[in-house]
Amino acid sequence: MSIVVQGLGKRYWLRGRRPATLQEALTGAIGAWRTRRPFWALQDVSFRVAEGESVGVIGDNGAGKSTLLRLICSLGRPTRGHARAEGRVAALLELGAGFHPQLTGRENLYVSAIVSGLRRVEVDERFQEIVDFAEVGAFIDEPLRTYSSGMQMRLAFSVAAHVDPGVLIVDEALAVGDRGFQARCVERIERFHRQGRTLLLVSHDLGLVRRLCQRAIQLRHGRVVRDGPAAAVIDASLGDSGQESHARLATAGRA
Repeated sequence: MSIVVQGLGKRYWLRGRRPATLQEALTGAIGAWRTRRPFWALQDVSFRVAEGESVGVIGDNGAGKSTLLRLICSLGRPTRGHARAEGRVAALLELGAGFHPQLTGRENLYVSAIVSGLRRVEVDERFQEIVDFAEVGAFIDEPLRTYSSGMQMRLAFSVAAHVDPGVLIVDEALAVGDRGFQARCVERIERFHRQGRTLLLVSHDLGLVRRLCQRAIQLRHGRVVRDGPAAAVIDASLGDSGQESHARLATAGRA
């Protein structure tokens, strides 16, 4: 198995309303812990992803998708259960995550690739290919803070695509950038999958999930509500959305 998630739960503690007066703030500080309430971003999530499988994770905002990917990548500790990805993993969880704005593009490229598991000599060999794919050659020795968001995304994706990972985990990274680069990213992911690698993708673009993924997992309020063939899960989720829209319109009509 490339990815194993078992009984996964993640709880955060939310505070109550902010104090309206100084006196309320001072007196409330003593018993602030009493007003905290638990929020479960994930609850009892379990699934497995086989080597070479492509899986999309879908769901509304706040469903727990990004939290799930971060825990799989060991960026945080679960409250319950466990999650792990085996082998060399390349993850695109947040735009430019792991990049330092004061370092140059070249420096960030080397740091990111080495952290992902490449030896320096391997980065040397792939350097020009990474830069060419990202289309940032003219700026590679400029500080990252001078890059546009699209340039940062292109560089981050290019590094991830060239470290030869066994598992590629992507969280909405393809939502940034022009159509030409998005098309090249999708082609690269399809080639990656044809080579027998594993893909875990989070996206609100259901057409992209339908195209790239064999299987889909739908989250709702931190729980798995569907897990099956991508086309069937996507169609069912769209049916849910249609029913919710109809219910809202009916409610508005009675108001």
